[in-house]
Amino acid sequence: MNRLFVAYKPTGLSSNQFLSRLKRKYNVKKAGYSGTLDPFAKGCLIVAFGSFTRFFQFLDKTPKVYRATLWLGAASDTLDIEQVTDPSIIKPFKEEEVRKIIEGLKGELEYDPPIFSAKRINGVRAYDLARAGKEVVLNKINSTIYDISLIHYCHPFVTFEATVSEGTYIRSLGRLIANQLGVDGSLSALERLREGSFSYNNEDSISPLDALPMERIKFRGNIEDVWLGKKIALESLSVQKEGIYLLHDDKLAAVLQIKDQSVSYLLNKVPLC
Repeated sequence: MNRLFVAYKPTGLSSNQFLSRLKRKYNVKKAGYSGTLDPFAKGCLIVAFGSFTRFFQFLDKTPKVYRATLWLGAASDTLDIEQVTDPSIIKPFKEEEVRKIIEGLKGELEYDPPIFSAKRINGVRAYDLARAGKEVVLNKINSTIYDISLIHYCHPFVTFEATVSEGTYIRSLGRLIANQLGVDGSLSALERLREGSFSYNNEDSISPLDALPMERIKFRGNIEDVWLGKKIALESLSVQKEGIYLLHDDKLAAVLQIKDQSVSYLLNKVPLC
């Protein structure tokens, strides 16, 4: 079965565990997902079965939209509820103060990623080192916060929504908000609402032709030459400018790259059904 769709991962399951459930539900063997969600997080997860997993690298999954709830006064090394110990009772803040701090994060942002993250240090995942009690030192990272706003403040819980670039750590945004308020803070809830144009819609199938963002291109020769992987002359294509393009007929698709006046295959002969 070849299929592309958006599933909704619940809280309490890893992305791999949730994928296993989907494989059993649809009785498929080959499946994958794009964009891991932490076990405590919920929300949209792009899933593909069969050959459609090959399209993942070409999907436009930015910006990403998240809704998160920050628990003020709750300290945790994981920056979420996994390791909260002895939360503090703190005095409420003025809502406008909280709103101003949150909206002040908009724009280009440099910050420390969580030590409990999938980033690698000498080939080892940071979270594996952290769980083993070893020192974890990570370089600062940069993200673009396209938009961020306060949704609700019911002390000690602050709910905010953020539209961000690929690779942004929402747990770190929560820490920045708490630090600027002068308190500890950890996320008590995290939901991914959207990845680019992808959002949850009852696991309805998505056509790869609708999902792939690149311009479509036409081949003036025998299309079978493409499916056989033969060399393509630049003048045989309807477009000659540099870029990445989608070429397809009713049954198969290819992704081509034009660079330095030559044509190469990035993906070829992927079934469309």
